[in-house]
Amino acid sequence: MTGFAKRTIRDVDPSGKKVLVRVDFNVPLADGSVADDTRIRAALPTITYLLEHRAAIALCSHLGRPKGPDPKQSLRPVARRLGELLARDLPLLPDAVGPAVRDVVGKLRPGEVVLLENVRFHPEEEKNDAAFAKELARGYDLYVNDAFGAAHRAHASTEGVAKLLPAYAGLLLEKELLALGGLVTDPQRPFLAIIGGAKVSTKIDVLRALLARVDALAIGGGMANTFLLATGCKIGRSLAEPDRAGEAAAILDDAKAQGKRVLLPDDVLCAPSVDDAGARLATVKGVGDVPDDQAIVDVGPRTIDRYADEIRRAKTIFWNGPLGVFEIPAFATGTKRVAELLAASGAVTVVGGGESVQAVEELGLADKMTHVSTGGGASLELIEGKTLPGVAAIPDR
Repeated sequence: MTGFAKRTIRDVDPSGKKVLVRVDFNVPLADGSVADDTRIRAALPTITYLLEHRAAIALCSHLGRPKGPDPKQSLRPVARRLGELLARDLPLLPDAVGPAVRDVVGKLRPGEVVLLENVRFHPEEEKNDAAFAKELARGYDLYVNDAFGAAHRAHASTEGVAKLLPAYAGLLLEKELLALGGLVTDPQRPFLAIIGGAKVSTKIDVLRALLARVDALAIGGGMANTFLLATGCKIGRSLAEPDRAGEAAAILDDAKAQGKRVLLPDDVLCAPSVDDAGARLATVKGVGDVPDDQAIVDVGPRTIDRYADEIRRAKTIFWNGPLGVFEIPAFATGTKRVAELLAASGAVTVVGGGESVQAVEELGLADKMTHVSTGGGASLELIEGKTLPGVAAIPDR
């Protein structure tokens, strides 16, 4: 993908302008602090660019799914962490809209930045309420969307405001669309997709879309169990969706008809319980030998070797979703090994959100990947070929 069709912040002079910037600071919190600042750091290039070009900025984000104002889902820890990263005091305003906010924004000087409180404290945000969008847009000269992780949502702060103010893409949004769009339009081949995670049902459309584009598809995680069921394997007490086995079988049939390779586990790690106690009793079994009273918790060593051969062969790799119960260290071997193999592969490597990102961050391998996406759902919908409302609302150049 060579060009970028949408207007970006490079196409406007923001000097002296008041700019509303939609960012995605929906980050995990622990003990009142930010537990993972990946998404905050990803927004720094856009924020820094606008500050250096003498814009006055109000940052807008959601956090979680609050049912009205909730101190536990305040962006205060985010303001503290972003202030540290910018090496400046970063005021958190008491709301996203209203007279008090308008008063502060009205007095903002070029080169200053504030953070608005969680925009989802207002139920009108997710309803894309026109009156709320108008209130959100009041007092600003420009709108910038840099929230790729929320670009698949037609909300007031992602789509509504973009129709009321001159709208531009931020640098992160541009980077995400170029990296993921390149997978859709012009991947270097062979193209391998590695898809994991818990459920087939949430990724059926992605799997179908990928099958049409890839040369090989490797499947792991809980969703692989549904595929194993579809092939007649017994999976004990493993997480699966038996009602989706027919769809899994149809994907395998389609792959065969298209001459595409689908790699399913042929050995797995089994445990009597999915916890630390179960980890001490975990054993490797062939997929035909899973005990009735045990659950599959990770891919086995033989499967990892097969996936490794495919990774070494590939020129482009898209990875989304863990291959085991990643949150328990003893069941994270497959996921970690895939991260290490991608980092050493020399291929174009795109990691698509969620726990895959957590894995590469925790292993210190994020900078070894071509692109690590900040948007799980948004990246998958883009791969599916869906229109993202937050992107569509930004005018073309």
